[in-house]
Amino acid sequence: MERRLTAILAADVVGYSRLMGIDEVGTLARLKLIHDECISSKVSVHQGRIVKLTGDGILAEFPSVVNAVSCAAEMQRTLRERSSEAPADRRIEFRMGVDLGDVMAEDDDIYGDGVNIASRLEGIADPGGIAVSQTVRDHVGNRLNLAFEDCGEQSLKNIEKPIHVYKVVMADADFRSTSLKTERPSIAVLPFNNMSGDPEQEYFSDGITEDIITDLSKISGLFVAARHTAFTYKGKAIKVEQVGRELGVNYILEGSVRKAGTRVRVSGQLFSVKDGDHLWAERYDRDLTDIFAIQDEITHAIVEQLKVKLLSQEKKSIERLPTDNIEAYTYYLRGRDFLHRRSKHYSRIARQMFAKAATLDPKYARAYAGMADCDSFLYLNYRVDVPIDGLLATAQKALSLDDSLAEAHASRGLALSAAQRYDEAKVEFERAIALDPNLFEAYYFYARASFAEGKIEQATRLFERASQIRSDDYQSVCLRIHCYRSLGRIAESKDAARLGLQLAERELALHPDDPRPAHLGAGALFELGDLERAREWVDRALAIDPDDPLTLYNVACGYTKLGNLDAAFEMLERSIRGGGPELANWIKYDSDLDGLRSDPRYQKFVGSIDSK
Repeated sequence: MERRLTAILAADVVGYSRLMGIDEVGTLARLKLIHDECISSKVSVHQGRIVKLTGDGILAEFPSVVNAVSCAAEMQRTLRERSSEAPADRRIEFRMGVDLGDVMAEDDDIYGDGVNIASRLEGIADPGGIAVSQTVRDHVGNRLNLAFEDCGEQSLKNIEKPIHVYKVVMADADFRSTSLKTERPSIAVLPFNNMSGDPEQEYFSDGITEDIITDLSKISGLFVAARHTAFTYKGKAIKVEQVGRELGVNYILEGSVRKAGTRVRVSGQLFSVKDGDHLWAERYDRDLTDIFAIQDEITHAIVEQLKVKLLSQEKKSIERLPTDNIEAYTYYLRGRDFLHRRSKHYSRIARQMFAKAATLDPKYARAYAGMADCDSFLYLNYRVDVPIDGLLATAQKALSLDDSLAEAHASRGLALSAAQRYDEAKVEFERAIALDPNLFEAYYFYARASFAEGKIEQATRLFERASQIRSDDYQSVCLRIHCYRSLGRIAESKDAARLGLQLAERELALHPDDPRPAHLGAGALFELGDLERAREWVDRALAIDPDDPLTLYNVACGYTKLGNLDAAFEMLERSIRGGGPELANWIKYDSDLDGLRSDPRYQKFVGSIDSK
């Protein structure tokens, strides 16, 4: 038998025998409808697998604990909505239990303590409710907008040791409402202002903000607004009460960073949204080497002011330093800033920054993950001479240093997709998402790999999630244009084009030497039918870098839409000469090139790609 660690969801119909006694045929028909329209689809969307269905029960497994609990909550919400108008004595309700455990798998079935505990937890859940084990509660942490009730240790039938049980608090209103947020303190961390007088230091203040958000997000007793929502206020004059209402939080943390030589000054202020009062303010004038201590002190000050209980596991996680070398940390933040731009030029610079960080601290897992991301990007898009074995080894090095690091699993997934080992890549991407459901790179890399496999619907969902996490990322929005058009969702492709164009214009203004916003913006203009401006953007992209394969590819898509097939084939041939394997896959699946496929030259062209 195969053994594996998995999240198990067990569910059972409340009062099944009674329902069958009242209306056997009707009950079976309604259950089948629920299975077909609710249960199967939600398990699939959350990357789960239904192990078996019985007349009144379900057993499913998930690679992610977070996905299992999220799926259970969504199913219960949907079932509640469906049954709200049914007579009370005919409502179909489920009890659900979730556990994480080691299981044995044989054929398509699973066995073991994890299955048994999930089944017993289901038995003590409230009708329409969910019970989970302590292990599940700890893994979920603050990653879902759900509240949990501590029910203490429970003796479960045929389970040797008592299990610490939590019940998911099932609100009467929609789960998506802010009512659950108010059951625990909620906070938004606004981007800390760069007070250094040097725009080039922006990466440092942004990096400090992101790390404070990450630390606070590890605290289960605190709801933290996601990075992408908080960063929409960057550079804007704000009113605490207004931001609080817009983000649905009780508290606002804002601050500033001034970095000068070996010294750093960090100021922080905590406000109550209710009345705008200052709850806490502090200024730290320290050596740069104390930056991690400052972040830790700010986090603990927030916890103290909001009277949040900090679990021992959370305290350890927050206090664990990514590196004890501040110079390595500074290089890492620079690398991360350059990598976000995702162009050939900036990826090479980012790679140098990450490599320097790894040299300064050979045990810095995030630095190796960053190096692997750069290598994968350059190989996939530009066929830069990076040996696959070396690329995989760099990603594996990050994992060997910290197996609990979501970024490392996402980097390993990207490296495996570069090697076209897609099944293994999927496991790593989903592990990254389980560890950090708000990690942009996990969804973005997973989406690109999915498109390369021709899994367009999956790629679309993942790009959409990536855009939700980082709403200012023009590339994930522009790539959705291709996905929507391939699926025939034209109205959505137009909407994505309008938004993508706005974001590309802003990015091009910030980085006029980068061809990517120019050629992706041109693609958006072609989609919107603004051909004159599209040609201007094409000319601008080619002027910046006439040999960039991604620019040439997007120009080819534009020429195809214009019906200029000779120019389209010329651009595609040039793009393939300098491009990588990911580009070849996009050419096969992108519907923007449908106008070429009936041309006799197309099959010959695709054959030349496959021969490479």
